[in-house]
Amino acid sequence: MSSRLPLRPVTAVTPIRRVLVANRGEIAVRVMRTCHERGIETVAVYSEVDRAAPHVMIADRAIAIGPAPARESYLVIDKIIAACLASGADAVHPGYGFLSENQDFVAACEAAGIIFIGPRAHAMRLMGSKTEARKTVSAAGTPVVPGDNGPGGNGFPDAASALASARQIGFPVLIKAAAGGGGKGMRLVTAEAEFNAAFDGARREALGGFGDDTVYLEKAIMRPRHIEIQVFGDGHGNLVHLGERDCSIQRRHQKVIEEAPSPAVSAELRARMGAAAVAAARAVDYLGAGTCEFLLGADGEFYFLEMNTRLQVEHPVTELIYGLDLVSWQLDVAEGRPLPLTQAELDARRRGHALECRIYAEDPVKFLPSPGRITHLRVPDGAYVRNDSGCYEGAEIPVHYDPMISKLVVWGEDRAAALGRMRRALDEYQVRGIETNLPFHRLALRHAQFLAGEFDTGFIGREHAALTPRAEGPALEAAMIAAALDAASRGRVAAPTTGATNGAATTAEPAGPSAWRTGARGWRSV
Repeated sequence: MSSRLPLRPVTAVTPIRRVLVANRGEIAVRVMRTCHERGIETVAVYSEVDRAAPHVMIADRAIAIGPAPARESYLVIDKIIAACLASGADAVHPGYGFLSENQDFVAACEAAGIIFIGPRAHAMRLMGSKTEARKTVSAAGTPVVPGDNGPGGNGFPDAASALASARQIGFPVLIKAAAGGGGKGMRLVTAEAEFNAAFDGARREALGGFGDDTVYLEKAIMRPRHIEIQVFGDGHGNLVHLGERDCSIQRRHQKVIEEAPSPAVSAELRARMGAAAVAAARAVDYLGAGTCEFLLGADGEFYFLEMNTRLQVEHPVTELIYGLDLVSWQLDVAEGRPLPLTQAELDARRRGHALECRIYAEDPVKFLPSPGRITHLRVPDGAYVRNDSGCYEGAEIPVHYDPMISKLVVWGEDRAAALGRMRRALDEYQVRGIETNLPFHRLALRHAQFLAGEFDTGFIGREHAALTPRAEGPALEAAMIAAALDAASRGRVAAPTTGATNGAATTAEPAGPSAWRTGARGWRSV
């Protein structure tokens, strides 16, 4: 449904001239491409190990911000703000991860007069705490998983009080970190005897991962699907949803394959979930792109999990079925423009089916990172195949960051066509020098349960034996042989040079961040 929000109205449009992308890898590249299409200049920031990264090379200007560890570079708010001011950027796009959901970063941007391309700080605060989010959306009528946020809604102070609540909820229960995500600080407890150890373990992990050991309880919904709804709000009171994405194929609570629409969601259910997501977003006066995540039970009931106050990794599948550029929409909203389409217009645009496979540098059996140099890379292409990447042949996958190589995305007229296209694209994809999860994806896209759309969040765990590389058929074997022969005939390819279009780097030493240089588009300061 479309709705009007009680937001402060925007009375003027402020065109953005230059955007600093406070991120790296494929999302930085993806944001910069849209900026360039709109005639907006871009500024990259980079750590020492990212000096020759693609996002650095395609930016109009790049600024070094410190050592490889993110806590000394990409996560340092003062360095990002200094880079914005030194480069003359009038807006910053946070991508996802790093500072994208950091209220202090939003406040720092506002204090420096820099447009933050994302929601307001108060929405981040309310949705950043799982306990606050549950209270907020529940009051707005959005269904939440039965559970207990602890005394006063502030989490449980000790295992004894939490156990008493768990008995009332009924086992199995989930102990979850209030400030968490990605499965950190989460424990599934199926019996009372396991509870105390799980409670202590969840608190320790939450404190180590998020600096906050607050935990709460949820009833465990067994064998659910993970469904998320894309929402978008502007400063003119408009709020819409762009349908659902099915993100149920996960390992260790991390999504691996996503698709839109979900095989389990009917038109009627889509309307109900969309209305619930809109209500949740309205409750925090939401601005920009956001995602409401839900658990969908086998009985058709759904429950709010959390809201991610940023652009999601899997946003391309939504873009493909709606024929839209969501980063461009983010820029529209940040400039003060109204949303380009109404809910009815969006509903009429939805067409076909899209799939995304996250290609990681990792062991395809244990899903452990596999950093190193890519000695051979051949990516698939063809009609309706999209590969969002932050890597190239000869690039190094560093140990310091998420080991994603690319997001392989395809579109088809229906799910069967999209599945066939993704299988073909995965068979063409070649990477040597490091391990990848390509073998897993090739097997998953041929698994009978996945093909039938009959899966849930426990799919990988239950079917792990069938999803290991040793079970893969002739397609992988042929691809690996072809890759080996091609690599042997071509030899190792050196990493591309950095700097302007002739490969020569230029530097200057302004106050603040060091090591400026021009990007591939040849823009220079004067």
